[in-house]
Amino acid sequence: MKNMGLSDLALVDPKVFPHEDATVRASGASDILDSARVFKTLEDAIADCVYVAGASARSRTINWPCMAPRDCAARLLSESQQGTVAAVFGPEKSGLSNEHLDHCDTLLTIPTNPEFSSLNLAMAVQVLTYEIRCAQSVDPGPIYEAETPPATSGDMEHFYNHLEQVLTDIRFLDPDNPRHLMRRLRRLFIRARPDMNEVNILRGILTAVERAKKGDS
Repeated sequence: MKNMGLSDLALVDPKVFPHEDATVRASGASDILDSARVFKTLEDAIADCVYVAGASARSRTINWPCMAPRDCAARLLSESQQGTVAAVFGPEKSGLSNEHLDHCDTLLTIPTNPEFSSLNLAMAVQVLTYEIRCAQSVDPGPIYEAETPPATSGDMEHFYNHLEQVLTDIRFLDPDNPRHLMRRLRRLFIRARPDMNEVNILRGILTAVERAKKGDS
């Protein structure tokens, strides 16, 4: 991160932190560790983000929007004009789970030799941070300020929780057999990229459904 001029590190539920081994391995970049923020969950770590890319090489049952590092770097820089953005990397042994990717706007994949596709965590981070460094030297063109701020990851999580509760209450969603309904709905709204006004409208509709349901009871 320091090689490429990045400094905002967030750690999610680290096994041990701080730790002298990490400081030694930082090899002159210990200031990145000193300023790192620690969160219990990924949801907490990205709550204020308006755009999140999750890195993974594994194929998925449900397709996520997918980007290569160069395009992803450019998109992260573009979205950063509207608010905080994040690139999320999972544990080296297991990577990101589908539950982690539920909180991401796109899947970042690094093209590799199909016969030997494994990259360790440090190398994956280096590839993306290098592309971000390169993208910073490209003129982004005119920047247009949106009339309404984009919804953050935290805003969307509140909406998804509200939506799931209403769908359960009206018996559209069976909590004992949910299949992939909520995951597919997340993909739908990620493609739509609602802003704060639109999220408030959607939540207002859900509240109206709740009131109507209570009136029928």
